[in-house]
Amino acid sequence: MKDRLVIFDTTLRDGEQSPGASMTKEEKIRVARQLEKMRVDVIEAGFAAASPGDFEAIRAIAETIKESTVCSLARANEKDIQRAGEAIQPAAKKRIHTFIATSPIHMEKKLRMTPDQVVEQAVKAIGWARQYTDDVEFSAEDAGRSELDFLCRIFEAVIKAGATTINVPDTVGYNFPSQFAETIRQLIERVPNSDKVVWSVHCHNDLGLAVANSLSAVLAGARQVECTINGLGERAGNASLEEVVMAVRTRPDIFPVETRIETTQIVPASKLVSQITGYPVQPNKAIVGANAFAHESGIHQDGVLKHRETYEIMRAEDVGWTQNKLVLGKHSGRNAFKSRLAELGIVLESEEALNSAFARFKELADKKHEIFDEDLHALISDEAVTPAQEHYKLNYSQVCSETGEVPHSRVILSVGGQELKAESDGSGPVDATFKAIEQVVRSGSELLLYSVNAITTGTDAQGEVTVRLSKGGRVVNGQGADTDIVVASAKAYLNALNKLHSCQGKVNPQGDV
Repeated sequence: MKDRLVIFDTTLRDGEQSPGASMTKEEKIRVARQLEKMRVDVIEAGFAAASPGDFEAIRAIAETIKESTVCSLARANEKDIQRAGEAIQPAAKKRIHTFIATSPIHMEKKLRMTPDQVVEQAVKAIGWARQYTDDVEFSAEDAGRSELDFLCRIFEAVIKAGATTINVPDTVGYNFPSQFAETIRQLIERVPNSDKVVWSVHCHNDLGLAVANSLSAVLAGARQVECTINGLGERAGNASLEEVVMAVRTRPDIFPVETRIETTQIVPASKLVSQITGYPVQPNKAIVGANAFAHESGIHQDGVLKHRETYEIMRAEDVGWTQNKLVLGKHSGRNAFKSRLAELGIVLESEEALNSAFARFKELADKKHEIFDEDLHALISDEAVTPAQEHYKLNYSQVCSETGEVPHSRVILSVGGQELKAESDGSGPVDATFKAIEQVVRSGSELLLYSVNAITTGTDAQGEVTVRLSKGGRVVNGQGADTDIVVASAKAYLNALNKLHSCQGKVNPQGDV
């Protein structure tokens, strides 16, 4: 029997710390449902003390998820841990993940604490966390640059205090595989009662080594890997869940472990996270990139046609790449629509929401002949915006763009329930539309990113637009989808403005594991 490798997904916490990748509560619940469908062991739902919004999202996920463990991150202080404990309280299986920095530079420059004080605080944190759950994880932030003797000391203390998982993070992506593996190996050998806990790793990708470091740690004895869908995360991101899982699955001759992940749900999870966060997946991304199983070379094509394993080490269908199929059309009824949403793990909270979504589906079906799963996800993303969140709304758009003439846009917006009109010229139809919107809203925001992707294939495909805006240190992404790219662009811009209008600022944590 092989050991179980615990997959700890932190897309909703660490992944959300990517600039502009902040998700609404409803979006987080959709991702959490998909992670549970994929049979992820632990879902780190957020940082409960960061904001009231984070707290409410974690609590909602704790009330929704039944099979996976729901976890909240907390700094090693009583207030943070109390908020985490309250947030995860409804969960069937719950965990508190608490951390404190252990590297000399962090202890001296950031915490301004002595090593003795850090150990004392860590032990207290475990005691506070165990008031809420027996499943307590401890992380030594910046362990990758910490002194090995001090790590042994603090880990021994927190294990004695009741920690059940010990996480060794390479917080700044500084380590190399052989070095990191040796660190894990020595910790397991030297720390008393190391066999009483699960050893975990959380690797960042600053040098492109997050997955390599994670897998090397597994070979050295780690039995939990913390990772994210698509490798999302701060700076260069985290270890990619799909790469870790498929490496272990594809090379059973190398790894003495196995996961419980339902791998056919990997691609659907990747697409959902990409769509919600506005972070597209590069075509040559391993496992989930559009070209991951494409063969251009004639030699490769010939080999694959003769025998798939000549150039493919895994099957595309095993990770969820299947031929897009027509799921619904304009003649489909309300029950068929509702059933397909349920199959996709999408649950609408009320009959009113279902009726509204179905009406939008019918409108879309009149515009394009084939409705794919990706279209439904985009439709529901639009529908998830509640009237309370929709301070700005597009009522009407008209664009004139012809060769040799300056593009011109005219818009009618609803702003707080009041209808306002504006028009503007621009260098292109989208530029003119954005300028017309700004004449009304005067947001003072800076446009950081404008991106367009086709949701499906065909000239009638919906265009999915991502707009990233910055204002006052707050960065948000807005998404919009429509068969008309200019309309999709206006929707995305207004979606971002609505987020800026309604957002509550997050408290930045002292650090990040």
